[in-house]
Amino acid sequence: MTRKEILAGAKRVLIKIGSAVLSGENGLDLQIIEQLVDEMAQLKKKGYQIVIVTSGAIASGKHRMGISGKLKSMPQKQAAAAIGQGRLMRVYSNAFGKYGLYVAQILLTMSDLTDRKRFLNIRNTLSTLIEWGVIAVINENDSVAVDEIKFGDNDHLAAMITNTIEAHLLINLTSTEGLYDRNPSGSKKAKLISLVKEFTKEIESAATEETTPIGMGGMKSKVLAAKKVTAFGIPCIIAPGRRKGVLHDIFAGKEIGTLFLPTSEHLSSRKHWIAFTLRSRGKLIIDEGAKKALLEEGKSLLPSGVVGVEGDFAIGDPVTCVDMEGITVAKGLANYGAPEIRKIMGVKSSRIEQILGYKDYDEIIHRDNLAITRESIKP
Repeated sequence: MTRKEILAGAKRVLIKIGSAVLSGENGLDLQIIEQLVDEMAQLKKKGYQIVIVTSGAIASGKHRMGISGKLKSMPQKQAAAAIGQGRLMRVYSNAFGKYGLYVAQILLTMSDLTDRKRFLNIRNTLSTLIEWGVIAVINENDSVAVDEIKFGDNDHLAAMITNTIEAHLLINLTSTEGLYDRNPSGSKKAKLISLVKEFTKEIESAATEETTPIGMGGMKSKVLAAKKVTAFGIPCIIAPGRRKGVLHDIFAGKEIGTLFLPTSEHLSSRKHWIAFTLRSRGKLIIDEGAKKALLEEGKSLLPSGVVGVEGDFAIGDPVTCVDMEGITVAKGLANYGAPEIRKIMGVKSSRIEQILGYKDYDEIIHRDNLAITRESIKP
């Protein structure tokens, strides 16, 4: 499948714009923002549906307060975000307003997407905004987020929203040309990788964790975001956001940045949500028989296949299933809590009621609530 073929079917597009792209001497680089907005407005005129995940609030707030260098504490970052977010939205609103386009601010934390009901509510809101032709401008709610409810970086947030709106394409605009085979800042021999067909160890090791002074996510987080969306059947392009005409060139099918092709086997929306949005609360160690049943036969996880339990999780919590070597096999929602599973692991389902005094389910994790992803299978 060529770039032009992929892009021909991409009408709903999520565009993630990183801090290193947006930031300038005045906190925000207004010229770059107007340049990108101009290109996005042209895409809107052609019938594309655009949703934006943006960084820049903290950088804007720091500039407003005259702060140089890195902020030292979480409260400082949250305060800077609170100050800068209003200006960031005003800049977007004014820029799109020149083209008669409206924007809508949406601030999210991880807990907004890990709760299934709130996840569906957010999806409905975004769907309505898209239907109305309004451009959703999404950012992490940095002014209230703490480690437990943070996405970590906007690359992860962008991947989650790409799944939420069932976009046809994720474009991740960054300060580099794309993914290189090695860190370009440390090697003159570094070569740009224009196409990634599958995620190998070489591809993942090529991405570094180095971040910019104003950004949270390095190339590694961008590659992981690409991995998440391609598992849902969505292609991803990492491209240079400060390059003039970058979006125009991408949709013209030019070899810009790095294109990640979607996997051949796609997860459903619900299973993608389980696999990549929910944070695991514990681990179930399973034997070879259970591993085969999950990976090759598409079956549920029964108590007889569980040989160990780690963590203190409750009924309905997400848990990771690992094999005897510690390699992740799947993730799913537990039908029993950790204390109960420790009592019934290794036994047949017919003995659950005898041991616990009740039996709500035959399975530890039902196959409908169990997600198996490509990266979880040992090569």
